[in-house]
Amino acid sequence: MAAPDTAEEIRDVNTRYHDGAADSYDAKWGIDYGEIGQSQVLMKAEKVFGKPVPHFPKALEIGAGTGYFSLNLALAGIIGELTATDISPGMLKALKANAKTLGIPVKTKAVDAEILPFPDNSFDLVLGHAILHHIPDLDQAFREFNRVLKPGGKIFFAGEPSKIGDQIAQYPKRAAIKAAPVWRAAVRARKALPWGDSPDDQYHGLEHMVDVHAFVPKSLGAHARQADFAEVKVQGEELLANWFGWTNRALESTADPYSIPWAWRQYAYRGYLAFQQVDRHVLEGRLPTSIFYNLMVTATKK
Repeated sequence: MAAPDTAEEIRDVNTRYHDGAADSYDAKWGIDYGEIGQSQVLMKAEKVFGKPVPHFPKALEIGAGTGYFSLNLALAGIIGELTATDISPGMLKALKANAKTLGIPVKTKAVDAEILPFPDNSFDLVLGHAILHHIPDLDQAFREFNRVLKPGGKIFFAGEPSKIGDQIAQYPKRAAIKAAPVWRAAVRARKALPWGDSPDDQYHGLEHMVDVHAFVPKSLGAHARQADFAEVKVQGEELLANWFGWTNRALESTADPYSIPWAWRQYAYRGYLAFQQVDRHVLEGRLPTSIFYNLMVTATKK
């Protein structure tokens, strides 16, 4: 299937893919709304805002998905009144179910991030996780973020892929694919079904088409500056954790997910958390921002 050529095609593919992925999204990515999930998002917030993280009375999430970022921040007491948006109605349906289970009041609206249906000066925080790389016209989107923020309000976007970090990550991924037959035999996992035989393949076929940007720190910060934001800061996170995580995900992608042992999943998850701490306390802030896999951008409305 050919990659989308126009902004409208990009939006259409993102809507269809995320609608199809919504029901299994939390399970696929091991999304947690307990202590671990809250500590993960709070750690990101502390990196950009410092300790203690300020409270934001009214927050707008862009590309909220199933709610991982904003619902955990709400549980941690960082945000108050929450409005969650996404281009995918299916994702927002899953988010509302998660919010109801967690007892968090939330308003939801299916919108295009480039045309936000909210008044000027409405929010104290505009945030998102792993969303900017899906948006066709980032300059227009950042202008909208600025417009709906109150003066002094903040943007906070995390989980954006860096161009160099993504290139580096290809090496462990390729090595893992080559080693996959030996790994499956060792953990006694069955080989994945051939392409087209899985019920999820109808939307998995779109997965490679939904990412339209990878960033270098300068280019990511430039979008915020062009929208007249001040105090623009771009930070990198996850290097060793990324290599470890993508190696394991590449291995797991070759196996029937129901045959992967629980012990392996625990090793992969806890190992990722351990490497994440090494990145945070040893590497981040010391190595060039551009080599980390994930980028975070924050800025302030003048």
